[in-house]
Amino acid sequence: MTQLVTPRTHDLGGGFEVRRAVPTLQARSVGPFVFVDHMGPALFEPGRGIDVRPHPHIGLATVTYLWAGAIRHRDTLGSLQDILPGDVNWMTAGRGIAHSERTPPDPRADGHALHGMQTWVALPRSHEETAPSFHHHPAATLPERRHAGAHLRVVAGRGFGMESPVRVFADTFNVALDLLPDAELAIDPEAPERALYVLEGEAQLDGADLPAKHLVLLDRGTRHVLRAKTPLKAMLFGGEPLDAPRHMWWNFVSSSQERIEQAKRDWEAGAFGLIPGDDVERIPLPPR
Repeated sequence: MTQLVTPRTHDLGGGFEVRRAVPTLQARSVGPFVFVDHMGPALFEPGRGIDVRPHPHIGLATVTYLWAGAIRHRDTLGSLQDILPGDVNWMTAGRGIAHSERTPPDPRADGHALHGMQTWVALPRSHEETAPSFHHHPAATLPERRHAGAHLRVVAGRGFGMESPVRVFADTFNVALDLLPDAELAIDPEAPERALYVLEGEAQLDGADLPAKHLVLLDRGTRHVLRAKTPLKAMLFGGEPLDAPRHMWWNFVSSSQERIEQAKRDWEAGAFGLIPGDDVERIPLPPR
């Protein structure tokens, strides 16, 4: 039987809410995905936006995808990139990287909407200490399909007979969905572990109603049918199971608890380096 997961909601102020669907008691991970956040939808007044100060990561890749708005990414590699709707930002932390995420100046000045998802993918143990990197993939480079009221875009990995240009480290299933009312989509068991997150709209899965802003853990080896009752935005994600249990603390993910302890010491010592253009302040290490 499928399982319905209610995300934990965090109000970050100004009407901006983030819903964390993974990890939960029902699912510590789904395929390689160990962290799933639904951002918004939110409407920022002129002069307001998001300001996620510099912070570190190890052992994972962050995947950012937007339906509305813009976010400016900077990191210790010197990357400077605005992500827009339909684009993919893939940042491989590997042995260590720090980055910041802020609203760019123009949308901040004008007021803007923001709606999207950010996920973390745990790197396989053989790649946990790989060199950090950042790659931006414009919307036009992602494979997509429009059929019978369904618009599918493969964010990362493979799905529905298409493959994303985003480099992945393990078998990955990550597809953004936009469905018109009454459109149906068959979801075949392409990956061992799969989940569906409904960002917006009313839907049914195999004839049963799904609430918006919830996660559904799909059955292994089972073909499901998704039907949109209203305009629908959703995300499919999953892949092969993790190759070992993962420790998670703050922004660090690793198969080794000692490696996380080292990352704590490195952040306090400034060993992650500085972010060009955003080096005045940073998020301090949380209380241990």
